[in-house]
Amino acid sequence: MKKTISFLLSLVLLISCLSACGNKQTDDSNTAAEEKSESSKDSITLAIWDSVQEPGLREICDDFTAETGIKVDIQVTPWEQYWTMLEAGATGKSLPDVFWMHVREIERYAQGNMLLNLDDKIESSDKIDLNNYFEDVVKVYNYEGSQYAIPKDIDSIALWYNKTHFDEAGLEYPDETWTWTDMKDAAEKLTTDDHYGFGSRILNYQEGWYNLVYGLGGNIISEDMTTSGYDNPKTAEAIEYFQSFVADGTSPDNTVTSENDLTALFESGTISMAMHGSWTVSELISNEYVQENAGVAMIPMTDDGTRVSIYNGLGYAAAANTAQPDEAWALIEYLGSEEAQKKQAELGVTLSAYKGTSDGWATTADGFDLSPYINVMDDNLVFYPHSKNTTAWENMVNEKLVKAWTGESSVADVCKEITEEMNKLLDEE
Repeated sequence: MKKTISFLLSLVLLISCLSACGNKQTDDSNTAAEEKSESSKDSITLAIWDSVQEPGLREICDDFTAETGIKVDIQVTPWEQYWTMLEAGATGKSLPDVFWMHVREIERYAQGNMLLNLDDKIESSDKIDLNNYFEDVVKVYNYEGSQYAIPKDIDSIALWYNKTHFDEAGLEYPDETWTWTDMKDAAEKLTTDDHYGFGSRILNYQEGWYNLVYGLGGNIISEDMTTSGYDNPKTAEAIEYFQSFVADGTSPDNTVTSENDLTALFESGTISMAMHGSWTVSELISNEYVQENAGVAMIPMTDDGTRVSIYNGLGYAAAANTAQPDEAWALIEYLGSEEAQKKQAELGVTLSAYKGTSDGWATTADGFDLSPYINVMDDNLVFYPHSKNTTAWENMVNEKLVKAWTGESSVADVCKEITEEMNKLLDEE
């Protein structure tokens, strides 16, 4: 009897031990799963396309991590592949948590329910007040009454010139009194066997002919975004001006500029003058040749004194299906705050979308006065022309303008073709 009782007690103890051990393994497994879940919430992805901006953004994101404990994995994909990457992510439901959004794409992504609606989060935020940002940039990221991105930055256009080339030609440097006529005259005098006076490139529409189109009173698209502006004589006049540099040999032709952007041509001394957006400044000032030879001036004005700089602005958006909406918003909220926007400018990353925070940007480049980019903001900014599907008609325009740049067709005839095709695309919107 004693042996039987002893055996039964041992059996009970063994079962109890196995049960306890099993429960412990289950508990450990659950704990590990919870820790893994918590760990994933400690890191989120931020997708961008500009490697030049990455170091400054890295510093700002490190400040965010120090404040919140949330790590930020910045993923850089060049512009040419960026939208393909996002489309693949949208299709595969694997979009980055937070990513840069562009004027050309916002309506398509918002309409497709791919972006996180930020209305409630903005309303409860003590850091984000949309009245503090440039109005046009706020509005463009608002779709059907809801906000889908917080403004990141703005940009403006200025004229870069090669001081050495000007000295050799005996010309005074450009200043705020320069007109487009002055620039044309200077380009002719600067053109030699060694370099061209100016760089005129189809794909530099925001930096180039868009500015003169609106300066002359033309338009790219109607205000209600329903009809093309390429049938406006002033629009054709502006395009003819930029095409004339190619026609008279004071700019490289399309065979060169289709393969080389104006930044590379200016950095090599191939062109003496070029219009550059503020987003290219970090690249330009890091180039040794530019450091030794270049200066910056205001974008020229029309003969009647009208000066226009087309401006644009990126936004920070989040994936609608992000597994970490609170963490994604925390990052967007921080990046859009006055503190982070001011630091973005002071680090020389780019001009900021938060009004009054960009003055420090003008002094971030040793040896360069970047104030022309700031000064042109006084009543001279026109927002980037766009519609629901800007990419479709903009790509079409760029393709058709090749015939004008090469002299195969007149600018007037090409603008007529563009108008017809663009109106069809706008009707489809």
